[in-house]
Amino acid sequence: MNLGAILASDTQMTRDIYSLCTIAAIAAAVPLLVGLLRLPVAEVVLLLGAGIVFGPSLLGWIQVSDSISLLSNIGLAFLFFAAGLEIESRAVRGESGRLALIGWLAAVVLAASCAFILERRGIIHDFLGVTIALTSTALGTLLPVLRDKGLLRTKLGTYFLGAGAFGEFGPVLAVSILLSTKSPFFAIISVLVFTGVALLFAEIPEKLRSRRIGELLERGHHSSAQTAVRLTVLLLVGLLASAEFFGLDLVLGAFVAGIIARHFLPKDEDSTIMSKLTGLAFGIFIPLFFVISGANLDVNSILANPLLLLLFFALILFVRGVPQFFIYRKALPNTRERARFSLYVATALPIIVAVTNIEVGDGVMLPSVGAALVGAGALSVLVFPFVAQLLEPRKNDQEEARVEATA
Repeated sequence: MNLGAILASDTQMTRDIYSLCTIAAIAAAVPLLVGLLRLPVAEVVLLLGAGIVFGPSLLGWIQVSDSISLLSNIGLAFLFFAAGLEIESRAVRGESGRLALIGWLAAVVLAASCAFILERRGIIHDFLGVTIALTSTALGTLLPVLRDKGLLRTKLGTYFLGAGAFGEFGPVLAVSILLSTKSPFFAIISVLVFTGVALLFAEIPEKLRSRRIGELLERGHHSSAQTAVRLTVLLLVGLLASAEFFGLDLVLGAFVAGIIARHFLPKDEDSTIMSKLTGLAFGIFIPLFFVISGANLDVNSILANPLLLLLFFALILFVRGVPQFFIYRKALPNTRERARFSLYVATALPIIVAVTNIEVGDGVMLPSVGAALVGAGALSVLVFPFVAQLLEPRKNDQEEARVEATA
């Protein structure tokens, strides 16, 4: 390597370090601002907003290079890993699973109809990408919010986990099959082969179960070995590599890794390994993903056509939220509670970011449409949970709901 190349490399590395420092400062400042000022806003919205402000569109303190993009992809993987980690069998089986599947299929029909109309009118040119994006639910984004409010152990929380699981896994599977560069037939074959590989990964922890291994893992929690954390990260990266090898989207590998890990890790959220994984995901990589996503947002195209963003925002509520309000009328008879549930299910962002990144990168989706979709998803994260919070029942009603859920 000649001197010029070395200097150029050093310059790029310096820019990456400065960008990473800015991202880390934002990630550290946001929870402090939310806590000190008691802002009724999800942290992800501020992370996205800060990414926009400090990104190339405005101040330019964050430059998105290949290295920074890699960190963003790792953050996206941890986001879906965390979502898969929260999926409980009770939420995707029985009545909860049945209603969740019906709700997602209803959203698919509505999304396809709306996307077809938009394409016929020349507003979009990517029917499949827009359809998939409109059917998603930000399960990983909302889990910390619902956990902090104590809602995950209520009936509403159980139904949300089911609807959120289908609202993430369904679009992820659709992305892997329908947005793949392969034909749908070969994409389905790839998914089936990947499923076999995932089942093999799932068998490994079972084979390694022994008193000796258990002692090593427990001792590793309190030493520099951190064996359990390293093995979990290996599971995640291994399935990411497998998904990439079979030409599938990395979010599928991450989500499946979380589901597998959920089966073997302690169910207690306060367990040592769960606390460490939560710290690794939400303390480092997931905030990076949202800040970098904000920095990547094409703000100029949104400002040039804000009505497109508002249109997608309305469609997200219509496609994903409205059907739930009617489908769950017997499961959640209280109107206010059902309205809160529908707003939570309609909240979307990570899948939208993943879909738009793929489709804009492949030249299928216009950058302006991608930016409007991401902006609409960010607005849903800002507005829907806030409105749902305003519909929150009295404390006595919440206690009754918890008792009913655990009975």
